[in-house]
Amino acid sequence: MDEYFGSYAVVVVLFAIGVVIFAGALFANRMLRPNRPTPDKLTTYECGVDPVGDGWAQSQVRYYVFTYLYVVFAVDAVFLFPWATIFDAPGFGMTTLVEMFVFLGFIALGILYAWRKRVLAWT
Repeated sequence: MDEYFGSYAVVVVLFAIGVVIFAGALFANRMLRPNRPTPDKLTTYECGVDPVGDGWAQSQVRYYVFTYLYVVFAVDAVFLFPWATIFDAPGFGMTTLVEMFVFLGFIALGILYAWRKRVLAWT
């Protein structure tokens, strides 16, 4: 039982060493950096343009919808690659084909729903 907890002790010691090195690097950075704040340095910087107005702005929901659609197609692609490797294996052909058409059916239903709600119109 002592060997069992001894392996955890090694992990804890290595973690502590990592924390000390990280904290030491941050402390050295704070001690060695120049610190001369001026009003110009403390203003908000955004792409070289002086900030004007409020910092809060609304975003259109349609941008998020297109992002979600991209995620749906990315997940679809992630599931297509393993399916393509198993499809050719003996004994899995028809089963995997049916499962993939069910999966693609759900994806098609989601896209049809988005199209019927006029989410895909970019106007």
